[in-house]
Amino acid sequence: MVGSSGSSGGSTSRRPERATEPESLVLQYLRRLGSTVQATREDLGDLKRRMPSVEEGLVGLSRRVLGVEEALVGVNRRLDRLDDRVERIERRLDFAEA
Repeated sequence: MVGSSGSSGGSTSRRPERATEPESLVLQYLRRLGSTVQATREDLGDLKRRMPSVEEGLVGLSRRVLGVEEALVGVNRRLDRLDDRVERIERRLDFAEA
């Protein structure tokens, strides 16, 4: 009986150790998860701070594209007028297209 009570006493003393091991593992995982969440929050905050400058850059780029499109319209108008002038000159000189 002494051996059996000693083994049951040993098993009860081991159970709390085994019970704390999973708890400590869970705590370790929770701490890692917490630090990952914190890092993600910091990254998200950084992205939120940088977003306005990205948006401003995009607006500036859109304005430049619009300016290029307007310039292209002007160039096309000039080319159309030059084409008309060349046609009138050809008609006056009786040049036939080949």
